[in-house]
Amino acid sequence: MEYTFQTLLDVLKATDRPFDLDKITKAYEVAKDAHTGQLRLSGEPYVTHPIAVACILAELGMDNECVEAALLHDVVEDTTVSLEEVKKKFGEDVALLVDGVTKLGKIPLTTKEEQQAENVRKMLLAMAKDIRVVIIKLADRLHNMRTAEFWPEQKQRDKSLETMEVYAPIAHRLGIRPVKEELEDLALQYLDPVAYREIQQKLKDRALNNQNYIEYIKQKIAARLQELNISAKIDGRVKSIYGIYRKVYMAGREFDEVYDIYAIRVIVDSVLECYNILGAMHDLFTPIPNRFKDYISMPKPNM
Repeated sequence: MEYTFQTLLDVLKATDRPFDLDKITKAYEVAKDAHTGQLRLSGEPYVTHPIAVACILAELGMDNECVEAALLHDVVEDTTVSLEEVKKKFGEDVALLVDGVTKLGKIPLTTKEEQQAENVRKMLLAMAKDIRVVIIKLADRLHNMRTAEFWPEQKQRDKSLETMEVYAPIAHRLGIRPVKEELEDLALQYLDPVAYREIQQKLKDRALNNQNYIEYIKQKIAARLQELNISAKIDGRVKSIYGIYRKVYMAGREFDEVYDIYAIRVIVDSVLECYNILGAMHDLFTPIPNRFKDYISMPKPNM
């Protein structure tokens, strides 16, 4: 997909939030002029990348300054535009975001030791005076990984390892699950392509990504809760390919032994209602022996 400025305008409109389109348009014009003549490895104009990053951030609910900074995030490092020019045209806050992203981009990230990877993650978070800098960097990496097919093979592996060890855990730490899971899936394509394709094919063969099935389960639960006069928010999803990969390949299981490929979440207002719903779920569906976990009475160590 080639991102255009119209793509960004459409995304901003779809968010139904107030944006200062004059400022965003101005940032786009500066980025477009600064990156004139620069191409990505795909052959697309380079400006499509900052536009894509801005789209990702708008979809994540980030603010106007963050979208402006996303459009400008490479101009100081890769063009003749100075940080002082950015500050003069867009204000100190946008300039600080652009400067922060530029500085984070200079930190060497590749490491093979988990403890070193954790140190890098802490350093990235500590160096960012504004957490929006880290979120822009996550969006930057996400779009680069989406287009990693154009990189040389070794770079694909190096960047994928970096993504898995540093960026995905940071997204998890910040609670941005969609970004975390997409980063992990994209990285897995290059770190273990055979396993990735195998799981992807099995999901297709068994139609496990069929949203209709999830909707059926949600409706069944909703009907039961209505009978009990319990108000709840119900959502569902298919687990990510990397999430399944961890259970199959890293835990030494067979694909058919992974019981939680679908995830259904029911959110209520009280612990009592939660336990009442648990009883209702056991009436609706057959519990699997030794698979029940109660993280209310026995929380996970990381909760």
